[in-house]
Amino acid sequence: MTSLMEERINGYVQWFNRKQGYGFVVPYGQLDAVFVRREDLEECSTLSEGQQVSFVLALGLGRFEARKVRP
Repeated sequence: MTSLMEERINGYVQWFNRKQGYGFVVPYGQLDAVFVRREDLEECSTLSEGQQVSFVLALGLGRFEARKVRP
């Protein structure tokens, strides 16, 4: 079960493995990357390194994850 926060956060893609379908995004002003899966992308099917995105944070099993990711 996850706990979804409502506020959208702006950040950028640190890296994304297109073949595996996962990667990390970094909120602006932060150093810690947040895990993201292809299933959580909206309006796109993949991400590129350095791409600007907005997302909602969700507390997953032991870590924060990016959900509802939009370019």
